Amino acid sequence: MKQYYSILIVLAFVVGACSNSTQKTTAPVVDENPLAWSDDAVMYEVNVRQFTPEGTFNAFATHLPRLQELGVEILWFMPIHPIGKENRKGTLGSYYSIQDYKAVNPEFGTFEDFKSLVKQAHEMGYKVLIDCVANHTSWDNVWMSEHKDWYTLDSLGNVLPPNPDWSDVADLNYDNEEMRAAMIDAMEYWVAEADIDGYRCDYAGGVPTDFWEEARASLDEIKPVFMQAEDQDHLDLLNMAFDCNYGWTMHHYMNEIYSGEKSVDDIKTYFAQVDSTYPFGTYPLQFTSNHDENSWNGTAYERLGDAVKTFAVLSFTIPGMPLVYSGQEAGLDKRLEFFEKDEIDWNRDPSMTELYKQLIDLKQENPALWNGEAGGEIEFLETSAPEKLLAFTREKEGNSVLVVMNLSAEPLAGTVESEAGVYSSYFAGGEITLDANANFTLDPWDYKILIKN
Repeated sequence: MKQYYSILIVLAFVVGACSNSTQKTTAPVVDENPLAWSDDAVMYEVNVRQFTPEGTFNAFATHLPRLQELGVEILWFMPIHPIGKENRKGTLGSYYSIQDYKAVNPEFGTFEDFKSLVKQAHEMGYKVLIDCVANHTSWDNVWMSEHKDWYTLDSLGNVLPPNPDWSDVADLNYDNEEMRAAMIDAMEYWVAEADIDGYRCDYAGGVPTDFWEEARASLDEIKPVFMQAEDQDHLDLLNMAFDCNYGWTMHHYMNEIYSGEKSVDDIKTYFAQVDSTYPFGTYPLQFTSNHDENSWNGTAYERLGDAVKTFAVLSFTIPGMPLVYSGQEAGLDKRLEFFEKDEIDWNRDPSMTELYKQLIDLKQENPALWNGEAGGEIEFLETSAPEKLLAFTREKEGNSVLVVMNLSAEPLAGTVESEAGVYSSYFAGGEITLDANANFTLDPWDYKILIKN
């Protein structure tokens, strides 16, 4: 983790100074942050089953050049393991009902197919994460028959699900040290044998923090990994185990701003909390959709209507790493079936492809918008319409980006107390000269990205 390496440097200075106060000591220098590749990265969630007609690793590989052209750098694959048959939901079952942590779902291909995909992705400049589902397994997991004590049991010795609704999975018992060791061994397997670059960890808050810290340390001994937690409520996960968590609150605020339940003030409150509570160098994942939201709560178009592009722009310009879900760049406008085959239509809306390409380019070309400590802090600006007119700047090493948005369904004319000067208009092109009290006229859900010259 970024903060981990910073702490090592500080400790080296302190130890050296204390060991011999009369002798100059030179601290070891860390030449490079091994996770620097994540500084300007955008994450892309891969739903293998629905991505192609074949639903295989090899078929997905044909999309790598397209995603490279889009500018994506991190590929997160939803669980790649065999899916349990006992108590299965639907025809094909849930990705998150794991039958064997050290095997590949035969529907997707073979282990060699996956390893080849990772190798090809690396050669093209991608980093690869896979989903780790550590809270529960399928009922017919390979552990179940020989290690029933690895599971949570009731007073009669029956294995329990995590909750009644999750009837297709069985809850693991993290009081059992043997199970913990087996889980870490499985996580190490994919780093060592398939050369993945880290994990997105499902329901991370359902697993003890000390387990994740032990797992992170073990994985980092193989290679430095990036760890992303599907969690927002347990910030201690970010102390040593994870680099990034989920920006659930911001996601819900975007939906609620569109529906009129929240306002610009709620965005300001959210980032004040992030700034005061997140450990140094860590940050949230920002998104308008993912597999859960799409399948269960509605497509981005259902939730955000004619502001889909507005909130996509917002997710790329606020602090945090942006996420793009499979098909969003093609205008995915249907809820993908979770337990069945339901292929993505890649020809819905080419304008979304162009928008996401522009947004990824914007992020990567402007250090002010980079992730975590590599990027600039958000500074909200005073406006004449504080409930509807959102304006903020982010600055880093001489790079300054100004974002102005009308977060309402009505046309809006208002002023922003911005820094006077000449700006380049990112989407419209050309230059704009702003006064200290700049006037903006915006259509409903309109936005402007200005880069200070």
